Amino acid sequence: MTILVKPLHQLFVGEVSGVDLRRPVDRNAFLEIEAALDRCAVLVFRGQPLADEEQVAFSRRFGPLETSIGTIRKNRKHRLRSELADISNLDGENNIRAPGDAWRMMLLANQLWHTDSSFKRVPGKISLLSAREVPPAGGETEFADLRAAYEALDEPTRERIDGLVAEHSIFHSRSLVGYADFSEEERAALPPVPQALVRVHPGSGRKTLYLAAHASHIVGWPFEQGRKLLEELTAFATQSRFVHRHRWEVGDLVVWDNRCTLHRARPYDDARYRRDFRRITVEDSAPTLKQAPIRADATPSRRMP
Repeated sequence: MTILVKPLHQLFVGEVSGVDLRRPVDRNAFLEIEAALDRCAVLVFRGQPLADEEQVAFSRRFGPLETSIGTIRKNRKHRLRSELADISNLDGENNIRAPGDAWRMMLLANQLWHTDSSFKRVPGKISLLSAREVPPAGGETEFADLRAAYEALDEPTRERIDGLVAEHSIFHSRSLVGYADFSEEERAALPPVPQALVRVHPGSGRKTLYLAAHASHIVGWPFEQGRKLLEELTAFATQSRFVHRHRWEVGDLVVWDNRCTLHRARPYDDARYRRDFRRITVEDSAPTLKQAPIRADATPSRRMP
């Protein structure tokens, strides 16, 4: 099996050919895919019409799988098995959701720049998104390269932000789109968590920003000052020079590294057209603060602007 990777952007993103992910991938081929992901951060596999069990099997090669947060609320009807996040506009009966549907409002936050599951104590490592039905216009996904963005910051900014900690919460990101319909069991299962603002990407050894719409503020800073810093860094990291837009085709599987990228969905006519995408997220090895110890001199009082 010969794996070929074609660059799709000057900084990151590669298109992989020479592999059929519906069949078991041998060890050498998988190691090539892992190495390509460490280099490119986002990999596009065209022509992969995966069944759910095939997507699950390939995803498990990267590590333990998360359980979708959509399954926490027990009175919600689910279309998919627990490992699959339902990134669609379809309800439990497989029909297009009504404009006022609560879960539709929840998923609108996917149009904000984010990285998957940074609101969990052990955040997301790798995500794998499979396109089953694609709308005729819109609905693309954009990705931003946080390693390149970090390296493009000036030295004083890098010095100022190294060692800082941000608080991440799904309740914060959903509040930005006006969604607050969380059950008590969801609130108990998903408390806010601290995450390192700068981390070292283990597969490449490069430093990277770690941002998301889930990040509400900087721990130890006045709230508004921390918000301003996060907004400035996100705006810097999502300049067009760091961004790639993926235009979906049925059968695409896109795999990305949440530890060093941001992504967001683009709008489409979700009241008219079906969009059935299914995502699996692989858990990271540990909380970010245990992966990248905070520098001894990076106390909040000394790191404030």
